[in-house]
Amino acid sequence: MSELRVLIADDQALVRAGFRMILEAQDDLRVVGEARDGEEAVALARRSRPDVVLMDIRMPELDGIAATQRILADAGAVCRVVMLTTFDLDEYVYGALRAGASGFLLKDVTPEQLVAAVRVVAVGDALLAPSITRRLVERFARPGQAAAAAGVQVERLTSREREVLVLLARGLSNAEIAERLSLSEATVKTHVGRVLPKLGLRDRAQAVVYAYESGVVTPGD
Repeated sequence: MSELRVLIADDQALVRAGFRMILEAQDDLRVVGEARDGEEAVALARRSRPDVVLMDIRMPELDGIAATQRILADAGAVCRVVMLTTFDLDEYVYGALRAGASGFLLKDVTPEQLVAAVRVVAVGDALLAPSITRRLVERFARPGQAAAAAGVQVERLTSREREVLVLLARGLSNAEIAERLSLSEATVKTHVGRVLPKLGLRDRAQAVVYAYESGVVTPGD
């Protein structure tokens, strides 16, 4: 894997320094900037074009959710955003997923988990397990809030792709979906790879949020 460029955004200097030390101990990771608040994170992201942004949710000037929206809305932005938080089930975390973040990390993450997280999201996978994402969505989502806008996109899915989306949203892994639908894991992976671009989604975490908010799946199903 080629070198991955990482931007760290956190208002605590010790957190930034600690993460930098961990990341730069790896041959394939390079920290290209540190931001103290959301405004600085947006500016640095535009200049340095990182592959991954580690973004604190609660920061002065501009919070991490708003900063994430701005970074991902930039034309040509291809980076992934991982939110940093102290709470694993937090309305802010759900807001971050809706803003386009690929997952979240608790700030007491181990060095090994931090390094693995950066590598995972850099290749396009969601950091959150679908089951955790589902818990967040069922707690904070308002089912149907995006149903009208999503209807046309959902109609683009084949019946099999829709089945895969529903099971993915319920927290099943590729292996579990394959078993449920009597398919191979490779076939399920192919279906997931078609569903995401058809719906304009970045990863599996986004797919879970989308499925609930569009009404494809409802809490308690």
